[in-house]
Amino acid sequence: MSDMTSTADAPRSPGRPRSIRADEAIIEATLDLLAEGSTIEALSIEAIATRAGVGKATIYRRWAGKDALLLDALRRLKGVMPQPAGDSVRDDLLLLVGAIGQNADPRASKIMPCLVPAVNRSPDQFQLYQNIIAPRRQLMREVLRRGIEEGLLRADIDVEVTMALLTGPMLIQRVLQWNPDLDGRKLPAQVVDTVLDGIRAR
Repeated sequence: MSDMTSTADAPRSPGRPRSIRADEAIIEATLDLLAEGSTIEALSIEAIATRAGVGKATIYRRWAGKDALLLDALRRLKGVMPQPAGDSVRDDLLLLVGAIGQNADPRASKIMPCLVPAVNRSPDQFQLYQNIIAPRRQLMREVLRRGIEEGLLRADIDVEVTMALLTGPMLIQRVLQWNPDLDGRKLPAQVVDTVLDGIRAR
């Protein structure tokens, strides 16, 4: 008990709260500049530092460079990955598909579409995008493989193509508003059920 008390009562380093605030300010400045129309190519450490009210050295002490900072900022924008419960393949897919293109941060609707040209032009930005998306893709892959192992889904399905079938309609609708007549609230279930109809074990 005395050890726990001494740990809890131990004074914090005077610099720690300022470091946390600086981290937040730098991430927020990065997202604000992107939302205001700055391209990834044009975005500079100098501009971020000015907006955040910090020196460039403060940024470089935390991130190796702009790509590392962008990775953290865009991960923040995407939010916490949904975590499937593992009880139902359909429910887990519905959770993952429903999260595609759905961001609580209103800046996402301005930033995410602007990433597409950068991803297509630059191998570095393509890799940045993959680093953000790969863990989410892996979650869906695991759910589908579990469905195969449990005998719920056909053993011969192409998991990678199935993920594209589940993901594509949500991205094109939520990012590009491809068809304004579609009901966004119903679409995740419609996409999941349509794909499941084709891949269920017979």
